[in-house]
Amino acid sequence: MREGAYKLLAACSNRDQALEASKSLLTCNTRVLALLSQLQKIRRAQILQRVGSRSDHKTSEDVLPCTGRVSLSDLRIPLLWKDSEYFKNKGELHRCAVFCLLQCGADIHDSDLVMVDRTLTDICFEDTIIFNNVGPDFRLRVELYSSCTVEDFSWGGPSPRKISFLGGSLGRSSSKKIRSALESAAACGGGDVRPGHMYPPLPFHNSALGPKFNLLAHTTLRIEHVREGFKTHDLMLSATEDCPYWLPLFGSICCRLIAQPVCMIQPVISGQLQVKPEEDSDDWEDFECVLKGQNLLCYQTEEELECEDKPLVVIPIRKDTRVGVSEAEPVHGQHIFISTPLQGNNINYTVTSCSTDNIQRWNKTLQQHVCNLRHWKQCCDHVMKIEMPSSKKSNPLKQGSLYHEIVTPSPARENPAVPDLSDEIRSSLSSYYKER
Repeated sequence: MREGAYKLLAACSNRDQALEASKSLLTCNTRVLALLSQLQKIRRAQILQRVGSRSDHKTSEDVLPCTGRVSLSDLRIPLLWKDSEYFKNKGELHRCAVFCLLQCGADIHDSDLVMVDRTLTDICFEDTIIFNNVGPDFRLRVELYSSCTVEDFSWGGPSPRKISFLGGSLGRSSSKKIRSALESAAACGGGDVRPGHMYPPLPFHNSALGPKFNLLAHTTLRIEHVREGFKTHDLMLSATEDCPYWLPLFGSICCRLIAQPVCMIQPVISGQLQVKPEEDSDDWEDFECVLKGQNLLCYQTEEELECEDKPLVVIPIRKDTRVGVSEAEPVHGQHIFISTPLQGNNINYTVTSCSTDNIQRWNKTLQQHVCNLRHWKQCCDHVMKIEMPSSKKSNPLKQGSLYHEIVTPSPARENPAVPDLSDEIRSSLSSYYKER
């Protein structure tokens, strides 16, 4: 894909094509780095396992929480234009193409390209981006890239014939400097290089000249930033007003960051158990039980469980729930004690099973479930709703010229409300915009 982006960038004939190709090239380079980093972690884990670190590795697996899905949507970045620029419409119309790069581990997504000038008060990204198989210790890095757009810039770069002409007219010394500058620009066309990051060597193409995206600002979101609604986060600026790709950022972003742990949306374990309150030591009853979310739901029959009717007994399972196994008794064998503090009181239940292996399986699963709830924190207070991205993106509003709005043929109507323009007006508008 990176080779294809290079070829596409070399063949671009207009600004929009070159911007999209340069954006794809930067995204591909970042993905290559992320995959190389992931491969290095896998090899390191294999080496540690070979040298005898199995005991530590096993201990870490016992307390490893479940994964989940993380969604970021409705991203808004406010701008802070000067009064003379926005209200009085003075100064040069500073126009930039921007997009967001979102990285969580080795999973990387990019947003759509947005054109920004002083007519906008906010940079809006309508994308809904979902990261799967994410742990509670995730670090979602949001990077804002910008490229200054120049209308009369030659996106494809000068041809070898033009370079030879420059060399012949300016002399051998000047020709070497020009060639060196062009090669340097082509090698740097892949995007911004942040401190501490080294891009792998990229193949060089003489024609791979075009717009360059630079890192404008960034932030890192973690589990403590997860909320049901909109929330404002601080934005770290990476550019100054002297940079040509600079935009007057307010210094914050607004977005909706939502997480769905697997333990909250899928049944964890189900089966038959004998349940009794701790106060009544003689009252045991068989139930069909399923562990889901923050509750152990107990149904009287398996049909009621499959139909998801109202359960007869609901045993709360929270982050502070304590689960333990008692010693074996002659009559009922081992018991699993479940104690949950709610509103100043402890809600206690005791469950057991006819099989010792089944008791051990339930005990391990319950303790793991409590561990999952504890690590995912507020994400397990209730199930947050994630709006799935639509497969068909809505067409963005075209900010074209008056000529395109009028001359472009519209669908045929039985009774047209507006009469067709004459050929003379069409020709005048066409010649005007071509000269422009």
